[in-house]
Amino acid sequence: MKILLVSPQYPDTFWSFKHALKFISKKASFPPLGLLTVAAMLPDEWEKKLVDMNTTTLTDKDLKWADYVFIGAMVVQQKSAWEVIDRCHKLNTKIVAGGPFFTIAYKKDSGFDIVDHLVLDEAEATLPPFLEDLDKGCAKHVYTSKERPDITQTPVPLWSLINMKKYSSMNIQYSRGCPFNCEFCDIIILNGHKPRTKSKEQMLAELEALYQQGCRGGLFIVDDNFIGNKRKLKAEILPAIIQWMKERKHPFSFLTEASLNLADDEELMQLMVEAGFDTVFVGIESPNEESLIECNKIPNKGRDLVASVKKIQNHGFQVMGGFIVGFDSDPLSIFRSQINFIQKSGIVTAMVGLLIAPPETRLYKRLEKENRILPGGSGDNTDFSTNFIPKMNYEVLVNGYKHILDTIYSPKYYCERIKTFLKEYKPHRKRKGKLQFCYVRAFFKSMWILGIKEKGRRYYWKLLASTLLRHPRSFALTVTFAIQAFHFRKVFEKFSNIPVKDMLDRGITKKINESEELAAKGI
Repeated sequence: MKILLVSPQYPDTFWSFKHALKFISKKASFPPLGLLTVAAMLPDEWEKKLVDMNTTTLTDKDLKWADYVFIGAMVVQQKSAWEVIDRCHKLNTKIVAGGPFFTIAYKKDSGFDIVDHLVLDEAEATLPPFLEDLDKGCAKHVYTSKERPDITQTPVPLWSLINMKKYSSMNIQYSRGCPFNCEFCDIIILNGHKPRTKSKEQMLAELEALYQQGCRGGLFIVDDNFIGNKRKLKAEILPAIIQWMKERKHPFSFLTEASLNLADDEELMQLMVEAGFDTVFVGIESPNEESLIECNKIPNKGRDLVASVKKIQNHGFQVMGGFIVGFDSDPLSIFRSQINFIQKSGIVTAMVGLLIAPPETRLYKRLEKENRILPGGSGDNTDFSTNFIPKMNYEVLVNGYKHILDTIYSPKYYCERIKTFLKEYKPHRKRKGKLQFCYVRAFFKSMWILGIKEKGRRYYWKLLASTLLRHPRSFALTVTFAIQAFHFRKVFEKFSNIPVKDMLDRGITKKINESEELAAKGI
């Protein structure tokens, strides 16, 4: 059997870092971990190839070579996924599809008949019966399961299928599931409430596999909430990683995602820093307490959010933050409040998005009952679209959202935020980064592009001078921030001139008008 695994293309979003990656001559941030894991679960005797369309062109020759094309996609990749399906269909190549997009969309869309086999939910539960039926010649169209499989049986990803040099960082998974129940989040739909974790031996085996492949530098632990099981982390996982890293002279620096209650656990933060963690993404969502209550953001409610962020920064972490506008409880002042919070907290990498209601979530079901769900929902915030009728006037919401992005990604505000962050940031004193040629080249590129060609160049030079004088150990990080700002600005500028009225097609406009008429009548 010849199997071609295909990862569809991501659009150019804030998360793609496409414009920043060019500075270090990389094609993508991370490889398709899900497909690499699935590849390791397929029979050893099968031939396997992987095409990540974010780094490599998918040719008809690739598709004709394969007996089956395995497509794995997230919602934001849906446009490219459908294009791949169409190409396979025209070439009579059989398709096996899975991943979050297909798992969620299948229940709402009947257009998947052209896909030969849908292996949905978690592959550990649905892939084995599919492979067994395929071997018998009686494979079904859909494989689905409510089982939450034991991921201690999940194999090490098949890293040999990719060229690591095309990526800025590698990635691994430690756990699935989140103990919280945020109204807008589909993670608990896909992976459940109870965090399921890998063993200490598995984590070290995965680190060793990457190390043996020559991987060094950034490593993203992709869990939606890495600290879902704090006790196991502190007792087993982090001490083992600390020892492993020490024996190999600290080859990696770790990035992960965690809830804000990380700030409440001094011991956990200290262990994470000692293990090599230096960046954590946190879902802040909103500085408006009523909005946090509305969406049931338990870790954030009733606390001083800025103080919690600064406490994490004080322990040696860069805090990346996720923010949302469009909650029913958002006042008209939310746009200024978001800007003020982002600036005051020193969250340099602030990802702000319009609220989306993913299918099957509690938010989606509530809005569906209220007749507020709209068609679409690309998962790509850069097109300024949403899939429901907001309480706030749509034009006001989108223009306010644009104002946030235009402000926080402006050279003046962005540089002020870096300075605020550096005042709080206390990097681990023992850690030493290895200087790589690609980063030296990126620095010189930044001087030419950001310091000479681009608008706002005076802020670039003032920032570098200020950092050298006051925080010389953070100079490389500051250059990285400056390059990322270039990416954020380019993505924003690409979409910022689209008139709000052009973002809604006639069908959506009609439904909004009907809804407003009903509301006026008190219905």
